[in-house]
Amino acid sequence: MAMASASGSALCFTDASSSRAIRRDVGAFCLAPKKVTFGFVDKPLTNLDRLRLSSLKPRASNATAVENGKQDGSAADSDKVPTPVVIVDQDSDPDATVVEVTFGDRLGALLDTMNALKNLGLNVVKANVYLDSSGKHNKFAITKADSGRKVEDPELLEAIRLTVINNLLEFHPESSSQLAMGAAFGVLPPTELVDVDIATHITIEDDGADRSLLYIETADRPGLLVELVKIITDISVAVESGEFDTEGLLAKVKFHVSYRNKALIKPLQQVLVNSLRYFLRRPSTDESSF
Repeated sequence: MAMASASGSALCFTDASSSRAIRRDVGAFCLAPKKVTFGFVDKPLTNLDRLRLSSLKPRASNATAVENGKQDGSAADSDKVPTPVVIVDQDSDPDATVVEVTFGDRLGALLDTMNALKNLGLNVVKANVYLDSSGKHNKFAITKADSGRKVEDPELLEAIRLTVINNLLEFHPESSSQLAMGAAFGVLPPTELVDVDIATHITIEDDGADRSLLYIETADRPGLLVELVKIITDISVAVESGEFDTEGLLAKVKFHVSYRNKALIKPLQQVLVNSLRYFLRRPSTDESSF
């Protein structure tokens, strides 16, 4: 049975039956971490602990908080709190990062959310709203204010996600019972906690000759997007683009990945799946770390 272990900052896999390092097929992937590549990014990831805190505020105390002057009386309109969904999409627009927020039909214009994103050094270049059977969808196309380009820094992408979630907790406090971050920062913690072992599902499939498609579903937690990119790039796999969905207590991720500009071969796919499972099923984040 192959087991993952951390030696210094490198990630290696060993054979539990003999405690010998596995050399055949996967030995070439027991590497020290390299700089992160997410799209055009080539930079080391730093300050993960700071990131977990920077975009979240303490528990909201006013259950009748309003956004843009509109009182949220919808909690009285329905006994069932809808599942909040926050999508950070790097695939659909080549020139901008697309953020989509859904919370049934309870969201207003989200002007405070757009202002909070501007405080991160971002421009909201386009915003629109559409309705379907799942509710009202608010979509923003976002670029960096200093360059006019889409966001490709994993730390900033995670800060965007946490900022949107923080505003949901602040202006729609009833959403806290449906969000993992509600346990530490909301009025009502989730009534049921997600079992990480049960919730974690990982699959990889080919997406042409030059890249593979990695799907991850797991329990959400602050800093997760950055952690995932770091785990992947620590074994020299490049993250080219993707989509990170927060659906209630779960995170659902789709990454386009490659190794030396090629799709991942089966042995490397297995290494990647094993390393992700090892870290995701042993989360280092708990409430005391906030």
